[in-house]
Amino acid sequence: MDNRSLVSLAEHSKEKLLYLLDMASKFEENPNRRLLENKVVATLFFEPSTRTRLSFETAANRLGARIIGFTDPKSSSSAKGESLKDTITMVGNYADIIVMRHHLEGAARYAAEIAPIPVVNAGDGANQHPSQTMLDLYSIRKTQGSLENLNITLVGDLKYGRTVHSLLMAMRHFNPHFKFVSPEELRMPEEYKIYCKKNGISFEEHTVFDEEAISDTDILYITRVQSERFTDMLEYERVKNAYTLHNSMLENSRPNMRILHPLPRVKEISYDVDDNPKAYYFQQAKNGLYAREAILCDVLGITIEDIENYEKR
Repeated sequence: MDNRSLVSLAEHSKEKLLYLLDMASKFEENPNRRLLENKVVATLFFEPSTRTRLSFETAANRLGARIIGFTDPKSSSSAKGESLKDTITMVGNYADIIVMRHHLEGAARYAAEIAPIPVVNAGDGANQHPSQTMLDLYSIRKTQGSLENLNITLVGDLKYGRTVHSLLMAMRHFNPHFKFVSPEELRMPEEYKIYCKKNGISFEEHTVFDEEAISDTDILYITRVQSERFTDMLEYERVKNAYTLHNSMLENSRPNMRILHPLPRVKEISYDVDDNPKAYYFQQAKNGLYAREAILCDVLGITIEDIENYEKR
């Protein structure tokens, strides 16, 4: 079988991304299609997760697959010193696909290179989070009607935020303008700014987060400052509550503007924002089910035509 692993969306064409979004829309129409009966999905979460793990497992269940795996590496043989290579090789004997989250950057690519079955990156350190980006793209297209020519403001932890790194790379096809808003300590890494320049992506950088910063924004993407990424906890304490979005800050924002957040949130979005019609983060999380159903099917070689034929059965 060809290795159809999903490690990064940087390797996907515009056509491929739109194809996956169209497939996700089929699953929003009907998420209960047993296209993966007799398949086994292994979920290997070496790092804590709620939404990503549960939505992948729900997607597998609604598609008729069976699930094996672990949610705590302490309950696996890695706690005994087993290498990632041995774990991946062993699990490859039991499952048809591996969904893996790992704290080390590059772990997903390494796993995809050695695994005898496809691997889906469910987040590798501060590097990439492609399945989150697919549901982000789906949410953006659904709320804006298009992915083209949008003003996107990324706020918060841009240094360690793997969701914003993946989103930036996927949006290269759609002529976005990015506004990076962060404390100096959490600025977008230089490598991603170089990526923007090489791919003709316009961007500007700011340290102040206020009404003016979001007045011309179509998508406001807020991120949590992640304590687990810091080696210097004094630095984390300095920046953890740097920005908070309050409902009053949205008065002069664009009518079409929507607020996204990969969740969990801490204090970066005030609870008074939740009832604002521009708040979309809970619907965004719901979209994760449809996006991840599409990912599982695509990685296992199932097409939109297969989905449509299933409806005719």
